[in-house]
Amino acid sequence: MSTDGLIVVDKPGRMTSHDVVARIRRLARTRRVGHGGTLDPMATGVLVIGVGRATRLLTYVIGAGKSYTATVRLGQSTVTDDAEGEVTASKPADAVTDEAVRAALADLTGEIDQVPSAVSAIKINGQRSYHRVRQGESVDLPARRVTVSRLDLLAVRRETPGVVDVDVAVTCSSGTYVRALARDAGRALAVGGHLTALRRTAVGGFALDEAATLDELEQRAPEVVNLPLPAAADRFFTRRDATADEARILSHGGPLAPAGIAGPYAVFDPAGGLVAIVSERDGRARAEIVLAPA
Repeated sequence: MSTDGLIVVDKPGRMTSHDVVARIRRLARTRRVGHGGTLDPMATGVLVIGVGRATRLLTYVIGAGKSYTATVRLGQSTVTDDAEGEVTASKPADAVTDEAVRAALADLTGEIDQVPSAVSAIKINGQRSYHRVRQGESVDLPARRVTVSRLDLLAVRRETPGVVDVDVAVTCSSGTYVRALARDAGRALAVGGHLTALRRTAVGGFALDEAATLDELEQRAPEVVNLPLPAAADRFFTRRDATADEARILSHGGPLAPAGIAGPYAVFDPAGGLVAIVSERDGRARAEIVLAPA
């Protein structure tokens, strides 16, 4: 099995994304491992891991849309906007109606300007925002435009006096903070809110039904890659098949004639090997990254 490729991992809770990368490095017996989009320690679900040359695909994976299931607790606000942080304010949410919850979620759907959670990895003057918060600083992050294409109400549960737990399904653009959606829904309903559960169900076209647990990967180590580099690129990008001459030119950094394909797209040689990820500009098809073996 190829040692260059992607692994779709079902990340367990209480592990950082870096913890998962460290485990895969040990299992795959290589240091060249990275992940395609951070999941908070509390969160579980799809974490795309790149091994070997496939780490160069991760920049595209990070920018892909993502889907989640989540639980929002109305009636409590926390410093982190999730259950990892201490409660900073409480207000009984028992009177909040299901109809009001649906309206609040609808207002957070579509293109919105979202202020990220202060306890986030966004850098301010070279230092992560969460470091500044933990040092006692007050952090005000600028809003950013994100797209929430789906924010569906799955269930409203009133099992604990004073709070209302709302289960939702979310599909959103890269850079969207589901924690911030929970916070903003609570603010809109004037009772506060935070995230108590988060499970990522998909990243781009990679979904939970093909994800492996760390225990499963442990059992088949070191052959942990389940999507070799060509198969991974074929899944994620539009495909262009090149002639042998075109593949040679491209592998040496040269341009090809355009094919009229919206990029970036993957170019394959006649044997099915991945040559490069390409985009078309100025009337030529040029490699963004060359992936053919040296």
